[in-house]
Amino acid sequence: MERIIPDTSAVIIGAISDIVENQDLEFPEIIVPEAVVCELEHQANAKRSEGFKGLKELQKLQEMQDEEKLAVTFKGSRPSNYDIRYAKSGEIDSIIRDLARSEMGILVTNDKVQAEVAKSQGIPVYFYEQEIIEKPLSIEKYFDDETMSVHLKENVVPMAKKGTPGHIDFVILNEKRYTYRELNEIAEEILDKAKNDPKTYLEGDLEGSYVVQSREYRISIAYPPFSEALEITAVRPVANIDLNEYHLSEKLMERIRTNAEGILISGSPGAGKSTFVQAIGKYYSSKLNKVVKTMESPRDLQLPDEITQYAPLEGSMENTADVLLLVRPDYTIYDELRKNTDFSIFADMRLAGVGMIGVVHATRPIDAIQRIASRVELGVIPSIVDTSIYIENGKVTSVYETKMTVKVPTGMKEADLARPVIEVRDFESGELKNEIYTYGEQTIVMDINLVNGSSSEASHKSSVDKIAEQEILRKVKKLVPKRAKVDVEVISPERANIYIPEEYVPKIIGKNGKRIAEIEESIGISLGVEVIESKPIKNAPFEVDITHTKKQLILELGKENGRKNFDIRIDDEYLLTATTSKKGEIKIKRGIELSDFIIEAIEMGYKITAVQKM
Repeated sequence: MERIIPDTSAVIIGAISDIVENQDLEFPEIIVPEAVVCELEHQANAKRSEGFKGLKELQKLQEMQDEEKLAVTFKGSRPSNYDIRYAKSGEIDSIIRDLARSEMGILVTNDKVQAEVAKSQGIPVYFYEQEIIEKPLSIEKYFDDETMSVHLKENVVPMAKKGTPGHIDFVILNEKRYTYRELNEIAEEILDKAKNDPKTYLEGDLEGSYVVQSREYRISIAYPPFSEALEITAVRPVANIDLNEYHLSEKLMERIRTNAEGILISGSPGAGKSTFVQAIGKYYSSKLNKVVKTMESPRDLQLPDEITQYAPLEGSMENTADVLLLVRPDYTIYDELRKNTDFSIFADMRLAGVGMIGVVHATRPIDAIQRIASRVELGVIPSIVDTSIYIENGKVTSVYETKMTVKVPTGMKEADLARPVIEVRDFESGELKNEIYTYGEQTIVMDINLVNGSSSEASHKSSVDKIAEQEILRKVKKLVPKRAKVDVEVISPERANIYIPEEYVPKIIGKNGKRIAEIEESIGISLGVEVIESKPIKNAPFEVDITHTKKQLILELGKENGRKNFDIRIDDEYLLTATTSKKGEIKIKRGIELSDFIIEAIEMGYKITAVQKM
């Protein structure tokens, strides 16, 4: 090995310095491809630990050259943008092999595929197999039988959550504050384990953020500028119990055994959803001999070996679903339904005949059903979700079932207002809890206990009246400028009045009364139009129309509000400040936390309003 050409993988793991020190080589020549330097520089700029490790190895080789143990030269061409874009297809590896061939040296690599390709091309190759040392992560020392999660942050004392769902204490582990260097060493140790341990997976790899699943530990690492300081959070389930320990009623157990095919398990964070879904998954697999699979990102459920846990295939749960539809499991557990695509995949698989168990964050029992109701056609909800189980403090507190019927929704009077209604009933008592139906263009999730109201205001205005007013107001505001003052009042179950500035009255009525007639037909009640003697009020909040596209949420404030600054609020709570475009629009990219927050607020029925900044 007189002339050595290392590839990127060999440099990162320190293979060259180890070979020179332990194999008693006599002043070998190390030819480092410029492609390797380029790749390490790219990784380091992206704050990836591999890049910094590789650069430290090259610095170590320079020190060994100063000690006259070897000679280091840099040769070859830097990869083009095309080579970098298709690095995963082997373009950079090909450049390194070409240099090894032209220099007539031996290629050293830790990449099995690179070694096999080099052999097939007749290039001398040395496959350096890194020794795997089985040892626990240093962060594991903070966990005991009661520890749910450990929180380490730069310049902060280590903290931990201890207890069980519903009974959690946030405690200080010791008084020593971590430095950046100490935390970075722990982070690199975790990322190294993801490369060497077959039971440790790198589940998420974005600039400034990593998610690692190491056996039962789910570890999140956040670097600046994504976070203002380096932070490591490790989470582990503290309970692993059987379904019979929940003491479910025989009626519910019979439904789980025989009828439940579309199950939503909901609850707030830390309520015990994952523990319950693990119990129900083991029950189906071991007690009922069903084929059970999971769809998780990250894969953090603790399940027996009989249950295969799938991650997003090529970064997409849709691809995972395609594979599972070919595998045809009896039940699939879909962990963490959050985005529109998650609910769409869940619905598609359920309608394809696969039993589905979904896990949803929710603060009320009805929230899980409400979140899926806004994303699918009303009529298919009972086919997608037949059972909704709400978990609180580690216990099953509510179980709902859904059924389709045709009737006049509760609180409405006219017989011609009959329509398809999804009834949500308490599974144990049969009591009607909620009704889901369409009213105009809106999907309404009505709480039956609030239909007649309990406050002094509700004594003369029911929840149905309020919904009717909101729907009429929404339709009218589409026809007038955003800042025009508009008011609506339902004065009886058969009639409502619209109050609007005089100049917009003809626009609302339309030619020969055609436009007002269309609104009356869609709402189902008679409408009167009266003049409101008031100009638009400066700085008064007004409701924002939101358009959903594949890539963006578009907040439409009206052309008259172009090039102006606005505060955007959700139910009077400040969200953001933005400047509108020439068309009076604010565009927010889909997929980021802000857009997800707005979508969830709309689904929960919150108002999105804007106030101009003066």
